[in-house]
Amino acid sequence: MSILIKNGIVVNDDSMFAADVLISDGKIAGVGSSIGTSGGNMEVIDATGKYVMPGGIDPHTHLQMPFMGEVAADDFISGTQAAVAGGTTMVIDFVIPNKEMPVLAAYKQWREWADPKVNSNKFNANLF
Repeated sequence: MSILIKNGIVVNDDSMFAADVLISDGKIAGVGSSIGTSGGNMEVIDATGKYVMPGGIDPHTHLQMPFMGEVAADDFISGTQAAVAGGTTMVIDFVIPNKEMPVLAAYKQWREWADPKVNSNKFNANLF
């Protein structure tokens, strides 16, 4: 199935312009003016007066993080749901192992907590 976003204001890293956006197989297939609706199964969204922009990236999160006997308020489910609700489609979380835990074991633990959740998760590892 394809999705055609018509008449939006496309925002990228350095400009804003009126355009249509065609999405096919989950990927952007075209950006331009007056993209046609020919073809089979296509959902058309009228974005007149609305901004069309890529999802944001939060490069510094601490989801489900154990620290000094406490755990962060948001786990990977609630944290990524909140992120997506605000337009963030990727978070980069911090892997912070305790002193007895090897970094690779900590990474595997964070990966288990994070997979599969709502959006894309990447990690930074703190090395003590």
